[in-house]
Amino acid sequence: MITTVFSQEVEEARDAGTPLVALESTIITHGMPWPQNADTARAVEAEIRDAGAVPATMAVMAGRLHVGLEPEQLDALARAEGVAKLSRADMAACLAAGGTGATTVAATMIAARLAGIPVFATGGIGGVHRGAETSFDISADLYELAQTPVTVVAAGAKAILDLPKTLELLETLGVPVICYGQDSFPAFWSATSPLPAPLRMDHPEEIARAHLARAALGLPGGQLVANPVPSKNEIPRAEMEPVIARTLDEASALGVTGKAVTPFLLQRIFDLTGGRSLTANIALVKNNARLAARIAAALSTAS
Repeated sequence: MITTVFSQEVEEARDAGTPLVALESTIITHGMPWPQNADTARAVEAEIRDAGAVPATMAVMAGRLHVGLEPEQLDALARAEGVAKLSRADMAACLAAGGTGATTVAATMIAARLAGIPVFATGGIGGVHRGAETSFDISADLYELAQTPVTVVAAGAKAILDLPKTLELLETLGVPVICYGQDSFPAFWSATSPLPAPLRMDHPEEIARAHLARAALGLPGGQLVANPVPSKNEIPRAEMEPVIARTLDEASALGVTGKAVTPFLLQRIFDLTGGRSLTANIALVKNNARLAARIAAALSTAS
């Protein structure tokens, strides 16, 4: 049996019918150092509350699935060391072993579905890694989007990935990619890219209706809402691409592989941009939280 624990705030929102927005917890445990990680997590939660919804940060703690964290639990997770990074493959094992783990995009979608929360805000999804034709390194996030009915709001896929191949695989898997308010696919730190928007919607209500229409059609999976980073916070793609290329070359030269690749690349990009990549990252997560809250509100009135 899975023990699910709802925070007091989430429990009250469920009883009152207040819209809920799911949040991941790897941004707390693997994204930033203490205390910036806790401060950022609280700031993202505040954005959702200010937009009229209630945040539900997901995590596995001592073998129990937490839907929403109490303030002291968030602090404990932010200070913890050796926390597992959970995806579809190892989430059940962590729960069964009584472990503690932070949820990635895929694991958060699973938790959100179990909790009946249809909207999830994150920074950027995983995708097809550059060189995947030989490494076969493809994120489980894409396959989760194909089977779990949650609308995910992100600033596209992380720009260190192969974005054209990521979009191609999402299309193959039948995942709608809805670019919010523009005709190009955003590239995480950069608001635009040369890639055209597969779909465009300009209003949260449209996105909510599309979510409900997929359910009415009996289609599996969710939808990806690609929400561009605010222009005042972006790092233009022409500036970012040489930085990304340099970090990829460094990772290859040092023999960095597997799960170590993404943390290595993000740290080097932080160094090479003088911290601007992290500033943009925080801004885009907050921006995604605001849009997710508006979609959640639209869903709560339409359903």
